[in-house]
Order: sequence, then C-alpha cells, then structure tokens
Amino acid sequence: MKKLLSLLAAAVLCASMMPVSALADGSVTINVYNWGQYISDGTDDTIDVNKAFTEATGIKVNYMTYDSNESLYTKLKTGGSTYDVIVPSDYMVGKLISEGMLEKLNFNNIPNYKYIDEAYKNTAYDPDNKYSVPYTWGTVGVIYNKKYVDQADIGSWDLLWNSKYAGKILMFDNPRDSFAIAEELLGYDQNTEDEAQLRAASYKLIAQKPLVQSYVMDQIYDKMERGEAWIAPYYAGDYLMMAQENPDLGFYFPKEGFNLFIDCLCIPTCCTNKAAAEAYINFLCSPEISGQNLDYLGYSTPETAAKQYMSEDMTSSPIAYPDAAVLARGSSYLSLSQKTCQLMDSLWLSVKTEGGVSQSAVWSMCIFFAAVAVWLIWRDIRNRRRKARRCAKWNT
Repeated sequence: MKKLLSLLAAAVLCASMMPVSALADGSVTINVYNWGQYISDGTDDTIDVNKAFTEATGIKVNYMTYDSNESLYTKLKTGGSTYDVIVPSDYMVGKLISEGMLEKLNFNNIPNYKYIDEAYKNTAYDPDNKYSVPYTWGTVGVIYNKKYVDQADIGSWDLLWNSKYAGKILMFDNPRDSFAIAEELLGYDQNTEDEAQLRAASYKLIAQKPLVQSYVMDQIYDKMERGEAWIAPYYAGDYLMMAQENPDLGFYFPKEGFNLFIDCLCIPTCCTNKAAAEAYINFLCSPEISGQNLDYLGYSTPETAAKQYMSEDMTSSPIAYPDAAVLARGSSYLSLSQKTCQLMDSLWLSVKTEGGVSQSAVWSMCIFFAAVAVWLIWRDIRNRRRKARRCAKWNT
C-alpha cells in the first residue's frame, strides 16, 4: 500500500509539470548511466524507480551501469555514446565542469530541488549549483568478516596490509580510492598533488599487492557475501546491502580518516533529451521516491524530508548516518590537476602490473648489463691477444 501511494503521489507530482506533460506520449527514451547496484529495482517488493518514472511520465528509461568515476569519464571523453543523465561523484563533477562536459540545469524543470538540504549546496565542486543535484552521500570504510578477522586487528587501514589475511583481502579497482587509502595511512592529505607523496603511496600499494586476492568494484558483493574474501574497503551503503545477505560482515571507519562523498545527478553535453532528463532528476528528488530508493540502497539521503519515507532502522543507523565526531574524520575528494591525474594513472598502472620497474632500477640494470658487456669485450680481446702470442711463439 505504501508503495502504491508513493507511485500515485509521484504521478500527480509529475503530471502537474508542463515539461513532462509535453513529453509523455511514449515516444521519448532517456539514457541513464549510473553506478551498478545504485537504484531500487523492485527487488524484494521494493519500488522499481525506473518503472515508476515511466508509469508516471510516459518517458522510457534505457538504464546502463559503470563501476567507477574513471570508467564514466573515459566513456564520455572518447565519445560515441549519448547519455542523458549520469551520476558522477563530487570530484568528478568538478572535473567534468572544468572540461565543459556538463550542461547547465534548468531548475524550473526541477522544482523538487527545494527539498535538498542546504548542507549539500554551494559545494567546492559546483559552488553556484548550476550543474548538479545531489543524489546520495556516503562514506568509505572497511568491511570485514567477523568470523575470520580478529577484533584486535580492526580499526585502521593497516588491516588491508596485514599478512595474516593474505589472499583474503580485496582492494578498490580504481586509482582515486586506492591512493586515498594509502595516503591516509601514510599521514598525507588524500588530495595531495605532491609527486613524492604520490610515489610513496604507490610504493605502499605495491607492497600490498602480494596480499591482495583481487582488485574489485561491483564484484565485491559476491566475494564478501559468500566469504570468498574477508576484508575489503568499500562504500558504507553497499556494506548495508551486503550485511543483509551475510550477517557475519562488519564495518568500521578507519581512525586515520576516510572519504566522505556526494554523488550527483548531472546532464552531460552529449544529452539529446534535456527536458526529459530534468524530469527524471526531479522525480528522483521527490521525498517519497528518494526515501524509498535510499531505504533500499543503504546510502544516505541529502533530503531531510525523505526520511519520513524510510525505515527507522535505516535513519538511525550509525553506518548510514554517522555522528558528528565520526564525520569530522572524513574529507571529500577535490578535482586534481591534469598533471596529477596523469601521474596517478601512470603509478596505478605500475601497481596493477606488479609495481613495474622504477627508474633507479632501470638505471641499475643498464649499468649492470653495460658492465657485463664491457667485461665480455675485454675477455674476448684478452683471449685474442693470448692466442696471438701463442701463435707467434710457435712460428719462431
């Protein structure tokens, strides 16, 4: 009944909007590009958000997924595909704005923006609120299996480097999250652009590699839920979903600090149905839809008004909604310079290819082989001279 009432309320809300009414003839389809496992899809009798949007507006949704901000960026940068709505994280929003890859939003088509709390507006990545609407916010921490991981070992990021659990540790399969963890553990700012610190972080990740079972994104669900892996850094919202399948899983916020993020609804410049895309964003901002959607996802809503449509277990969860003392240890990613991004990508490639070979190692190898070559040449010359002397002696 609650689901039905929400759908009816959403239908009335959307039907009252002129842009939607003009498009609701069933001929319009929008392409939505979102993270995997990041929208309520009707599982376990929860709301199917995309279906509800189509029923309320007549606009169809072609829904596709990616597994990292970097994958999203590469797809947009290389072109060849059109998307109407995307869901990048804060720092990626800033990057896309700086490179002219996002459309300015027409907030006349997004009246539900009024429900977004002020704490999530005028951010560093979109200070004038022109290009993005907050979808969720959340945190990064450590997920672990309480059956196999000693309680004495938890509390720090160093659990991911504990050789006791070699082969049972997962790691992020993207550079920004992985480097941030190493930087926090080394006492650096997770937005550092210092080359020496970035290289030190890469060496830390290289040292971890022999312990890592695999680098993952969405694959974490199966591995942690089935007990194939015991330790992984990941997003708190996803932990809450995984814990429903495996109650042996635990979670903590590392003492060194962690990432605090906002994921946003944006319209890329490759969009072909901007008014319909704005109708979709507006639909997701409805308190009824946001509440039911995020109640299922486990992520945190940027709308206080949405909490009345969520379960008390969720709104009172210290994982989904940490207290002020915990949040004080969190910090957000900033958009880094192109030079830093290129360096990080290069170092990450070295990490993924078992560390690669450092410049000092290359020079050492070159010197070694040069010395060997010189020695072989000297030996050949020496042998030739000895042979010549013997021949001369025999001829006399």
